[in-house]
Amino acid sequence: MKEKFRSALDGALKHLKQLRDVRVLGLYVFIAIALLVTINSVSVIQSNYELQQRVSRIQQENDVQRLENETLRLKNQYYETDQYLELAARQQFNKGEPGETLLLVPSDVAMSHAAEELPLESPQESAPQKPGYQQNFEAWMEFIFRRGAEI
Repeated sequence: MKEKFRSALDGALKHLKQLRDVRVLGLYVFIAIALLVTINSVSVIQSNYELQQRVSRIQQENDVQRLENETLRLKNQYYETDQYLELAARQQFNKGEPGETLLLVPSDVAMSHAAEELPLESPQESAPQKPGYQQNFEAWMEFIFRRGAEI
């Protein structure tokens, strides 16, 4: 039993001496540095991905706002035309051009003869939802290969 204990102790001392070797210590330091660099790189990639999504969302909001501004500009141009002024005068004052006959129809009668409007489906409702893991994978592929990003 003493021999087994002594051989185990000698083996432990041998491993302890190996740990003090410069090459082994260098290997451990290298592994630690590589691990820290990997962790830092992953955090940088994650923050870059989040920032890219924020930039994309803000660009989309900017595009929507620009389109709304353009629509308002076109409406203002239309309101300045003679055609709009004529239509507004006809509607507000129940006036018509010479030779025209004005017919007033109650709204319930007019609506009974109007075609029914069908509600429009949004594209998101008609498309089936993808599972979360698939959306996540596709988002990463877009990020890595920079699909859809204008640089």
